[in-house]
Amino acid sequence: MSPSDSDPIENTQINKKNISDPRAVIIKRALISVSRKRDLEKIALVLKKHGVEILSTSGTALVLKDYGVEVTEISDYTGFSGDAGGQVKTLHNKVHFGILARTEDGRQISSKDEDGHDIGAIDLVIVNVYPFSDIVSENDSDEDCIKNIDTGRIAMIRAAAKNHKYVTVVTDPQDYDKIIKDMNENDGAVTSTLRKQLAANAFSLSATYDANVASWFASSLDTDEFPRRISFSGDIKKTLCHGENSHQKAALYLDGGGCPGAATASKVQGKELTFNNIYGADRALEIVAEFKDPSVVIIKHMNPCGVASAGTLLEAYKAAFRCDNIGAFGGIVAVNQTLDADIASALIKDFCEVVIAPSISPEAIDILKSKESIRVLTTGAMPEVNSHRYDIKTVLGGFLVQDYSISRIAEDDFKVVSEREPTQKELKDMLFSFKIAKHARSGALVYAKNLASVAIAAGQVDIIDAVRIAVQKSEEISKEEDLEQNVIKGSVLASDLSLSRPSEFISAIELGVTAVIHPGGSIRDEDIIEIADERGIAMISTGERHLLH
Repeated sequence: MSPSDSDPIENTQINKKNISDPRAVIIKRALISVSRKRDLEKIALVLKKHGVEILSTSGTALVLKDYGVEVTEISDYTGFSGDAGGQVKTLHNKVHFGILARTEDGRQISSKDEDGHDIGAIDLVIVNVYPFSDIVSENDSDEDCIKNIDTGRIAMIRAAAKNHKYVTVVTDPQDYDKIIKDMNENDGAVTSTLRKQLAANAFSLSATYDANVASWFASSLDTDEFPRRISFSGDIKKTLCHGENSHQKAALYLDGGGCPGAATASKVQGKELTFNNIYGADRALEIVAEFKDPSVVIIKHMNPCGVASAGTLLEAYKAAFRCDNIGAFGGIVAVNQTLDADIASALIKDFCEVVIAPSISPEAIDILKSKESIRVLTTGAMPEVNSHRYDIKTVLGGFLVQDYSISRIAEDDFKVVSEREPTQKELKDMLFSFKIAKHARSGALVYAKNLASVAIAAGQVDIIDAVRIAVQKSEEISKEEDLEQNVIKGSVLASDLSLSRPSEFISAIELGVTAVIHPGGSIRDEDIIEIADERGIAMISTGERHLLH
């Protein structure tokens, strides 16, 4: 039968004088099947106003009927009641033919169902899928996770997006207002521009959904091999004012994992967050999460410039700020416990861009209000620093993927290579400083004393430059505080690189370092150890390095 013989035949495109887009398509029949019912009443009542016939799956149909909307259930429409646990209701020729069967001029290709009835076109598909990532985070059972892999809805989304020339597909409740506006302004029709935009959103959703499922499968396999294909996905949270520099565009996306961090944090107060604010706050939070005692990290340009642990956050802040009060100016402050009134009172005396904490007391909030420009973020919890995740870096033509660098050094898991064993106090400071060095850009030197950094030099191409910077900073502090000796005296030294040159090593320790921790493994190890023994310095070789470029 030719298209001209079909009964009825309609051109679903319209061209009225009061409609600016001649390719707008009137919505006559809609299919609705949603797992998220937010704002469903709003869109349903607008469809009812425009006389749209509504098809729906059983769960959604019950909700729509409560809104006073007339609905035909999919099983009644298709005549197929078997649903294999609810998974195949929409996987039916009558549904997919209605979505896909449209010719180039907008006419529906004629087809009939088993009873000889014409299969009508479906002009609008409102579908959102099971929240797979949320379900995975709540379930340990493979069976539960696999059960919640959506099939029918994903198939409809892809079909409708492919045929967006004639079909409107909506996958997110936040797009309902756009549909409502279009239909109200265009006599029940949706414009071609919006249909294409929504189709792009739909394919993006489909790709993201499949990527999340693939990632779950890969993570559930008992293998160390990287998958043959790898996908990373995210949902946009917001567009940022600019990127790392003012000429760069930028946006923040969430991966759905729900890990506490700057990306998922709640903003208590302050100016809009910038790209650098979010990135920097996350870096600071990662560092402070390494410590259990009350701790404070101050970073500037993605490098720590002061880190300390103490009995209280206020004591830790003072010690961290003391390490580099110039670098701390305009920096980002992260704490690992509830931010209280005492540290809040200290923060408002100094200039910082961002403060991030797992929580904040009401008294501290009131104090920080006096500096309204400070961006204050709460994460609700601290991230787990040793959880498995990927570290991704883009390169021309692709991207590099590696496991996140996790430190496995503990008090009973290291090698003392010097004649002198470190004291318990030195040992605590060594492990503390090595954690800081892990998060500083390579090559990095960290001098620490009493669980507080006293000098940090990061991002240097050789040890000598790092030593010069660290010594200069420490001398400035000593001069400001009118100290008789350099603050480095009596400290321990951590390096993220193996200390392999005797002259560099001597320069790094000659201001009074008592103990050193470094990766070791150099062909000059024996020479370095000999110098340490000659000077009575305790030395630990960790056997692991944490370069960060």
